[in-house]
Amino acid sequence: MTPLNVALIQQSCTGSRADNISKSSAMVRQAAASGAELVILQELHTSTYFCQVESPPLFDLAEPIPGPSTVAFGTLAQELGIVLVTSLFERRAAGLYHNTAVVLERDGTIAGMYRKMHIPDDPGFYEKFYFTPGDTGFNPIKTSVGTLGVLVCWDQWYPEAARMMALAGADLLIYPTAIGWDPEDTADEQRRQYDAWRTVQRGHAVANGLPLLAVNRVGFEPSQQQPETGIKFWGGSFAAGPQGEILAVASQENEEILLVEIDRERSERVRRIWPFLRDRRIDEYGDLLKRFRD
Repeated sequence: MTPLNVALIQQSCTGSRADNISKSSAMVRQAAASGAELVILQELHTSTYFCQVESPPLFDLAEPIPGPSTVAFGTLAQELGIVLVTSLFERRAAGLYHNTAVVLERDGTIAGMYRKMHIPDDPGFYEKFYFTPGDTGFNPIKTSVGTLGVLVCWDQWYPEAARMMALAGADLLIYPTAIGWDPEDTADEQRRQYDAWRTVQRGHAVANGLPLLAVNRVGFEPSQQQPETGIKFWGGSFAAGPQGEILAVASQENEEILLVEIDRERSERVRRIWPFLRDRRIDEYGDLLKRFRD
């Protein structure tokens, strides 16, 4: 089995949808020209991260599936002959919206989609105001480059989500992401948060014996209501192998096309020496269905 050439597109975003799409498209083209067969865009890449505030007019950013983004990026995927992982604010029906990743096949068709399951509600990350929790389940998406376990941002903190994708046959774990710091956080706190983010995902790679790709946005985005505040997205997109080894990592400051070669046979070799799936005590995990054991 030949290696898989992957590109992670780490970019900054502005309030101009047209400019964001133009930048993403140019970076995707460059990645494809460099040999990438699978290209992954970050979370909500057609706009700024609007969830910093709760504002009903911002629902106008949402779009249907299929719709403008899937048509535009599907056409691009077909032209370049790549599999492309995109992310959008989905309008499913009036009053029903999701944070959705859409995977486009080489021929431009929709291979599948995943609606974000874990929805945060924290200062600066008011996603519960906009997004209904996903109902697509933890089902990996079959493509011409492999079976993709696509999850989204806040999902990356939950080992259960990664495990469910692995148990369903995912070849890769993929996380389009929008995460950053409050600029008022101390340098030590920023370092702890970034280290925790990377460590927990490397743990998912180890526990499931799978490569993992995390694609984050970069740059400072001011709050629409309080421009003097905002989020500094920490970039740092990275790829890890099935033993958690770091294969490639992007800058924390700059836009970047992170190219990485994935050994598609390594998971089989690693799982033979670390057979975590074999030794799971599935007969003893029933309490995982409880919120808490009182």
